[in-house]
Amino acid sequence: MENKKSDGEAISSAQAVFLGALAPGVNGPTWNTLRTAFVLLGVCLVVMLALAFSASDSSLILHVGFLVLITVTLFLLLSWFLAQTGLVSVEHQMREMDLMPNDCQEISRKNK
Repeated sequence: MENKKSDGEAISSAQAVFLGALAPGVNGPTWNTLRTAFVLLGVCLVVMLALAFSASDSSLILHVGFLVLITVTLFLLLSWFLAQTGLVSVEHQMREMDLMPNDCQEISRKNK
């Protein structure tokens, strides 16, 4: 049991995000990184929208408003999808990529 805990503690958030990009499923650190990216994108788009309103350019307001709509829709769809499928643990992703021994592999090694 201590081995599994020490393996999980040895993985940094950056490594978990890179692992999440390669392995099937979405882990917690990857989802946190995506949410942070969407928040920063939202801040940038709000600033752009404020500048468009201050310039009184209707085509620019329409364009930035459409970008905001696309961003909100993408974030809501990603949130819905992850609510339906759930998050995967980093340890499970490591077992999927054979970076960590599976439970059945450990049992077969003990039997030998």
